[in-house]
Amino acid sequence: MSQRWYLLTVLTLANVINFYDRTIPAVIVEPLKEEFHLTDTMVGFLGGSFTIVYAIAGVLLGRLADRVPRRWIMAAGLVVWSLFTGASGFVQGFLLLFLFRLGVGIGEASYGPASNALIIDAYAPKRRSRAISIVSLGIPVGLLLAFLTVGVMVEATGTWRAPFVVAAVPGLLLAIAVLFIKEPERGASDTVDLHTDEQESHPYRAVLRIRTIIWLMVAGIGLQIPTYGVATFVVPLLQRYFGLSIGPASIGAGAILGLAGIAGLLLGGRLADRAAERHPSGRLVVPAAGFAAAIPLTVAALLLGPGSAALFVVLFAIGWTGTQFLSAAASPAIADVTPPSLRATAIAVYFASFNLVGATIGPILVGALSDLLATPVDGLTAEAVGLHRAMLVIVPVGLAIAVLGAWQASRALPRDRDTMTKGVTAGA
Repeated sequence: MSQRWYLLTVLTLANVINFYDRTIPAVIVEPLKEEFHLTDTMVGFLGGSFTIVYAIAGVLLGRLADRVPRRWIMAAGLVVWSLFTGASGFVQGFLLLFLFRLGVGIGEASYGPASNALIIDAYAPKRRSRAISIVSLGIPVGLLLAFLTVGVMVEATGTWRAPFVVAAVPGLLLAIAVLFIKEPERGASDTVDLHTDEQESHPYRAVLRIRTIIWLMVAGIGLQIPTYGVATFVVPLLQRYFGLSIGPASIGAGAILGLAGIAGLLLGGRLADRAAERHPSGRLVVPAAGFAAAIPLTVAALLLGPGSAALFVVLFAIGWTGTQFLSAAASPAIADVTPPSLRATAIAVYFASFNLVGATIGPILVGALSDLLATPVDGLTAEAVGLHRAMLVIVPVGLAIAVLGAWQASRALPRDRDTMTKGVTAGA
């Protein structure tokens, strides 16, 4: 196996474990609510708290990844998040579960910036979106595996605790494999690197002066609001509103967040690289178009009646495919406008923005609106109606923000890339 394929394989598997561990609480919402007497708002805060520490720790670890071997950071993170995941299966109260999920967030924050920076160094610009999309496949695969297995595991064992314990084992083993990654030299796929005093002394300020990154942050925030809202509450929606049990509901959620994610990443990576060859802004026009197409399809799915569970899953999944294009395009776009010595930091800032804002408030907003709008209607429970109405508000609004951000980022990218290129030439 070549070094590049070993890199892609190990990073993809780590991403699978990352999102499998992260998704477990979303599958077991109803058992958690029953045992710990939770409201939907409290469930939202459980998901939101994870992303707050994930975002803050990610910025610090992303900067560290620009200075030390990135495989060390990722291996340590795998150990930390796997241990906290396993420990979550033994908690006896909501507070301790809340704290352990914070620990999982700190561990998982080590992965994103370091892994994306490694891929960018290993692949030339024209192939980066496809390489990123391969590693990003770990996201929907991890989600799919979680939704396909966690509900079944809960039904088979009679406890929501078993999935946490089982999920801890592969992460600890994979941490060893990460240590054997041979890292490419920083900037190996680029001709030159512009390194200025500002990057060294004020790296975050240097990143935040780039308009493409600012608009990508807006797009990421818009996307993650509905993404984390759906990921946290789609299983309860299928249970409450469409009347499915936890097993079929988790399988349906897997089709939406897993299969659609796989299709979207494979398609998005190829389209983004081809579009970038035709025009500098093309890489980011692709996700803007994907978001625009997703809005009417997901709204149409949410407007279906309670007896249309299968049609809801199919229609929502088709729409959700377009939301995945940004994952394949964002990091390569950031690489287009930043020098190698600043990329892990820039990616970490981008990740932090959508995690700290979008991913944090998404489940909280859905949970709070669900409780606020809960009213029994036509034989449906108040909880079912409230959650359904919350989704109808949050999903299209978040995706509209994502369209705006991705489109404006596509317009800013050519100028920002030219600015960096001129700076590199002058520095050289």
